[in-house]
Amino acid sequence: MLKGNALVGQSGGPTSVINSSLAGVIDAARKSKRIDRLFGMRFAIEGVLGGHLLDLSRYDRATLKKLQQTPGSGLGSSRLKLRDEHFPAVLKTLKKFNIRYFIMIGGNDTMDTIHRVVEYARDTGYEMIGVGVSKTVDNDLFGTDHTPGYPSAARYVAMSVQQGGLLSRDMQRVDQYVIFQTVGRSAGWLPAAAACAKKNAADPPHVILMPEVPFDRSAFLGAVEKAHRRFGFASIVCGEGITNADGSPVSASGTKDKFGNVEFGAMGGTSAAMMLHKMIGDEFGWRGEFQVTESLQMCAADRAVKLDIDEAFGCGREAVRLAEAGTSGVMVTIERTSKPGESYASGFGTIELSKVANEERPMPGKFITKDGLFVTKAFLEYANPLVGELPEYFSLDTHKAKP
Repeated sequence: MLKGNALVGQSGGPTSVINSSLAGVIDAARKSKRIDRLFGMRFAIEGVLGGHLLDLSRYDRATLKKLQQTPGSGLGSSRLKLRDEHFPAVLKTLKKFNIRYFIMIGGNDTMDTIHRVVEYARDTGYEMIGVGVSKTVDNDLFGTDHTPGYPSAARYVAMSVQQGGLLSRDMQRVDQYVIFQTVGRSAGWLPAAAACAKKNAADPPHVILMPEVPFDRSAFLGAVEKAHRRFGFASIVCGEGITNADGSPVSASGTKDKFGNVEFGAMGGTSAAMMLHKMIGDEFGWRGEFQVTESLQMCAADRAVKLDIDEAFGCGREAVRLAEAGTSGVMVTIERTSKPGESYASGFGTIELSKVANEERPMPGKFITKDGLFVTKAFLEYANPLVGELPEYFSLDTHKAKP
């Protein structure tokens, strides 16, 4: 069995619990008999290229508890896409620090990075084990029930729509509609989570637009008009990556990142919420507002779910356990062991990195209503245990008083 040092990094956008996964890695590595020292990548793979590693072996349990509650990415993140010419420099740093265990916390692109680095090291005769820890608020990683970070981001969305919905309801004589936009490039898990806030028909949201369903202008405006007629206002939630039937983004953004992904919040781009806002205003002549929170869903530690913090920590620890056992080329997954209606329970599993890197997980059809404008009971059974109980607010009786 291998014995040497371990290296951990965080890549891509953060979640409110990504540092809990890091804390889990540090905690398990400190107790390991096969890992001598644990280093951290400063700004992900860029730190490896530049030889900027941090010594993480010195942090005690009390410090790790603080790290678990801290938003952002403690090590610093990056979206650098590895090119062939980078690998010799990466391997040089790995050898210099005697890295035998390579762990990264991230999404699809991060899993691809781990896979490529470990494969390159093996092809050059350098033995090293690579394990991934899943992370993304989008919840679109293949092979896992959900990703660490999604429950907290889903709660952020549900509470924002719930609380913003009360504002919209009470301001309906001023603003007749409101649009809340979530992050999520190609999957509707986050906008769908807004439905967890809905207890009665009149409660927001009234319409949910998900990237899995091609945008239909006529159907959308019809649903908005119906909600306005019934409730006096309309609450709409949309994913940033919703597209028209021809595949073009509703946001009309043409800016792409280094991985070829459309940057919906890019400077100069137009958000989907802004386009929908204009569409409704032009059609009905109503006044309304849009709410685009961007990265706040990814760092709102005040709304983090304890379940999410604990599972993220456990995933980090599980990654070290797998590495110690010689298991390489896999990502830690969360497996739900409870059935709908039972108290939530989960465990850990694995999936090959190559499968995660090349697959995405959109919302299944059973979670989306036939008209494509809302979610089903099956989705709520899936999401409610992750989001947790939401606050209950008081509403005045609005029936006319008699003299």
